[in-house]
Amino acid sequence: MTTVFTVGHSNQTQEAFIALLRLNSISAIADVRSMPFSRHTPQFNRDALQDTLKQAGIAYVFLGNQLGARPAAASCYKEGKVDFQAVSETEFFREGLARVRAGAANFNLALMCAEKDPAQCHRTILVCRNLRAPDVTIKHILEDGGLEDNRDTETRLLRLFRITPSFFQTPEEDIETAYARQAERIAFRGDENADSSAHAAIQ
Repeated sequence: MTTVFTVGHSNQTQEAFIALLRLNSISAIADVRSMPFSRHTPQFNRDALQDTLKQAGIAYVFLGNQLGARPAAASCYKEGKVDFQAVSETEFFREGLARVRAGAANFNLALMCAEKDPAQCHRTILVCRNLRAPDVTIKHILEDGGLEDNRDTETRLLRLFRITPSFFQTPEEDIETAYARQAERIAFRGDENADSSAHAAIQ
């Protein structure tokens, strides 16, 4: 069984973030931000973060070009908005998932984005949705250092959209519906301004 962690850096200090990683024995970070920089949290700009992690003895790899929320491929956009389903079918995305699985086999690996709540972030709604497998356990590191199993994150998504058991769908179909609705809700629009869009700022 392989375990993959996820974490959002939010607006923490570098010291608090490293402490969070150490608390959960994380030995490698896979950065899945398409744009690994922010004027609001410069301590998590790619170069600064990579240096901090290196000093802490934590490996770093950038996977934003493969697993980010703003793919460069025009085929991943529908009417100007990212289509998570289209992204999941691309070769570069599948290669990114393969790299995550390989990394998690050798490290305590955490997928990192900016959003602190995994239910509101593409690292869950796009990446983990497609990473799920019988031999993969996914755990989200929360801001207080606690862990949330991805199945519990899915339960929160069901509650968010008030999806309850029914005669017409299986529990698995209910979860897929919740993922699809949240994908529609958080997907990046190509015409959004990065400084004025809250979602753009965190992905």
